[in-house]
Amino acid sequence: MPFSRLLAAGIVEYMSEDKTMRAINQHVLGGPEVLIEAQLPRPVPGPGEILVRVRAAGLNPTDWRHRAVPGLFLAEPPFVLGWDVSGDVVATGIGVTLFAPGDEVFGMLPYPYGHGALAEYTTGPARAFARKPAALDHIRAAAIPLAALTAWQALVDTAGLTAGQRVLIHAAAGGVGHFAVQIAKARGAYVIGTASAANHEFLRTLGVDEAIDYRTTDFAAAARAVDVVLDSIDDENSLRSLHTLRPGGLLISLRAFGPTDLAAEADKLGVRAVRMLVEDDHAGMSALAQLAETGALRPTIAGTFPLADAAEAHALGDTGRTVGKLVLTVS
Repeated sequence: MPFSRLLAAGIVEYMSEDKTMRAINQHVLGGPEVLIEAQLPRPVPGPGEILVRVRAAGLNPTDWRHRAVPGLFLAEPPFVLGWDVSGDVVATGIGVTLFAPGDEVFGMLPYPYGHGALAEYTTGPARAFARKPAALDHIRAAAIPLAALTAWQALVDTAGLTAGQRVLIHAAAGGVGHFAVQIAKARGAYVIGTASAANHEFLRTLGVDEAIDYRTTDFAAAARAVDVVLDSIDDENSLRSLHTLRPGGLLISLRAFGPTDLAAEADKLGVRAVRMLVEDDHAGMSALAQLAETGALRPTIAGTFPLADAAEAHALGDTGRTVGKLVLTVS
């Protein structure tokens, strides 16, 4: 039987007469007002992919940047943004063995080109997902993937963080930061976190050992002999952070691009620096699911919005003042 007929026989049978879906689309770059609800074709999973009925979709700072800033990873719109997904498997593409229709899953669509979570349905590689922890509802599960994977891949895969090491986490109350604190504590590290004074009590509930108010205190003087720095702010902050590291220590910048050769500057000081970009990661998602099941990883929800109010959620995200994650409820 021709491949096209196999595909149709095995996958498209799930589709109703209405082969469209609601999605948040944009045709130009700009402010939150460019986000519009639209009816778009419902996707079909290809080989190795799953089709997910999206129950909730997490938002991240990369969403507002790609919505508004030209010259980032994506081509010009129109496009549907969003990478964080929690939902139900509706159909599987050829060759998928990890999941079956009806399974509850969560994951990060391949960053940056696999976007499309802000819709009623989305497709992605099966191995970009893991089974949703039973301890979490879809809203909290959708808050985890991109931000927590970033923290996991930085602290565990890149830094190899171990018990007793000292880690400095900037913006520790933010999306990546509050997950990074919990992952570091789960691995037995001593955690120093920067945040405004208003968020220090929140940091203490996460387990931060030292909280630094970046508005009133020079963190480069207050944090010393650090093994690992996780910085999501900018190159200037990273350059100052290099001086907190012990000899041989490592700074991980979450800014994929920047004007500074951080590695060269680090080498002058006898330390190391790398830039990191998050990747879709079945093993990482499974590890995060295990932490969530035990209660060692708890997403903080800054706010929830229905899919139709995506622009309102983006406007709140644009303020840069949220604690934790913003999530859209979809179906």
